[in-house]
Amino acid sequence: MQSGTGIQELMAAETRASQIVAEARIGRGDRMKQAKVEAQELIDGYRGEKQEEFNNMALSKGGSEGSASAKLQAETNADISKMQARFQSNAQKAVDVLLSKCCEVSLEVPTARVRSTQKEYGVVTTM
Repeated sequence: MQSGTGIQELMAAETRASQIVAEARIGRGDRMKQAKVEAQELIDGYRGEKQEEFNNMALSKGGSEGSASAKLQAETNADISKMQARFQSNAQKAVDVLLSKCCEVSLEVPTARVRSTQKEYGVVTTM
């Protein structure tokens, strides 16, 4: 009967070992979750500090964000107006140039093309 009790002791030890491993896994998961929360708190704190430094620097350099945005928008609108005015003044000139180039027809055949055609058809001329 001693071998039966030995087996039971081994099975009980195995059960205790699996319980210990399960508890260790649960504890590890809890520690990982806690570490993640603490790390996120550190990140949020650092991000807040850097954002505050940036905001202070932006205020000291150029005033409030709204006025810089309004100034940029005004400059952009002025540039757009200038470009549209230049387009309107130059549009007709561009159309005239394109029409003049399209309607220009040269009836002169380049000499190189004449020679090429003559060689192709075997016509020999003396110049």
